[in-house]
Amino acid sequence: MVVFVGLIFVVVGLIHFYLWKRLVKDPLPGKRARRIGAIVVVGLAVLAPATLIGVRSGAVPWLAWPGYLWIALMFYLLVTLAVLEIPRLAVRLVWRAQRRTEKETATVAGQGESSVLTAEPPPPTTSDDKPGIDRRLVLARGAAIFAGLTAAGVTGYGVKTALGGPRIDRIQIPLAKLPRAMDGTRLAVVSDIHLGPLTGMNHTRRIVDVINSVQADIVCVVGDLVDGSVAELGRFAAPLAEIQSRQGAYFVTGNHEYYSGFQEWVDEVARLNVRPLRNERLELGGLDLAGVNDLGGAEEGDAPDFAKALGDRDTSRPVVLMAHQPLAARDAAPFGVDLQVSGHTHGGQMAPFNLLVKLEQPVVSGLGKVDGVPVYVTNGAGFWGPPVRVGAPPQVSVIELRTP
Repeated sequence: MVVFVGLIFVVVGLIHFYLWKRLVKDPLPGKRARRIGAIVVVGLAVLAPATLIGVRSGAVPWLAWPGYLWIALMFYLLVTLAVLEIPRLAVRLVWRAQRRTEKETATVAGQGESSVLTAEPPPPTTSDDKPGIDRRLVLARGAAIFAGLTAAGVTGYGVKTALGGPRIDRIQIPLAKLPRAMDGTRLAVVSDIHLGPLTGMNHTRRIVDVINSVQADIVCVVGDLVDGSVAELGRFAAPLAEIQSRQGAYFVTGNHEYYSGFQEWVDEVARLNVRPLRNERLELGGLDLAGVNDLGGAEEGDAPDFAKALGDRDTSRPVVLMAHQPLAARDAAPFGVDLQVSGHTHGGQMAPFNLLVKLEQPVVSGLGKVDGVPVYVTNGAGFWGPPVRVGAPPQVSVIELRTP
C-alpha cells in the first residue's frame, strides 16, 4: 500500500511538472505570473492524490467534485498537450531551417558587398531582428489556449454524458444448446453502478427505469454496485427493489464490493429481492445461470470457485456465467461455458484510456471471445472517480438469446 501511494505521488508530480512547463513557464514570461501559476499547479498536484486517497477512505468526501473534475481536466490537458508536441516540434524544425537559410543568404550577400563602401551606417539592431523569440512565445500561448479549451470542452461533454441516463445496447447472441422454447429470451445486463459520493437515489432510479423498460426475462447485475458502506449508501440502493423481470434479478460481486464490506452488501442486495449468486448455479427453464465471486475476492477469503459453480452439471444444457471481470473467462473456459456476461472495464470510460484497459482485460466493450468462450462486456451504468464518460456512454445491455 505504501509503494502504491508513493507511486501515485510520483506519477502525479511528474504530470503536474509537465503541465507547469507547458501552461505556465513557456507561455508566461513574467516572473510574478509564473510564481502565481506555480503555486496553483502545486495546489492542484496535492488535490489529485488527496482526492484519490481521501474520498475512497471516506475521510474527505467533500473533495469528490472538485478533485475528480480536476483529475479529468488534468488527463485531457495531458493528452492534448502530448499530441501537440508533434506539430510543435515540426514548426520549430521549420523555423530552424529558415534561420539557417537566412544566415547562409546573409553570409553570401555580405561577401559580395564587402568591397562596396557605403556612406550610411547600418540600421540599429532591434529585438525583432532576433529570430524566433516572439514566435516561440506565440506558439506556446497558442498551444496552452488550445489545450485548455479542448480539455474543458471534452470534460464538459463527458460530465453531461456520465450524469445522463444509460443508453440501451441491444445484441442477439446464438446459443447452440438453447431450447427452442427459450428462443428470444432477454437478459438485461447492468454493471458498475458505483453508488458513491457523487451519486444519489435518482442515479439508481434512472437505471432501474431503463432496466424495467426493456421487459427482460432475467436481470444480471454483474458487480461494482457500490463505493461505500451500507450505512452510507444503503438508501441509494433502495430502488433496486423495484426491478421487474419474469425470472428474477441476480447479482455477483465486483472488486469494489470488497473495498466496501462485501458481506453486508450481499445481505442488503438479497433484502432488495436481487438474488446473489455466490459460486452457484440455478436452472431457469432450459437454461443454467451461474455466478462466481469476483477475482478480487481471493484476498478477502471470498474467492471465485468455478468448479463449484460450473462443475457436475448437465452439459447438454446451455450455461450463462455472470462474472464481473472479462478475465474470468480464462478460468471458466474448461467448463464449457456458452456465454459469459461481464462489466468492470467501463468501456474505458474516458477515451483514450480504453487503450490501456486492453492491457489488463481481453475484452473492453461488446462481444468478444476469450479462450473460446463468448464474452459480452457492458460499459457499465455509472462511473468511477471522475463523473466523466467520453467514448463509452453509460449503458444497460439487452442480450437476446437465439437458437441457431
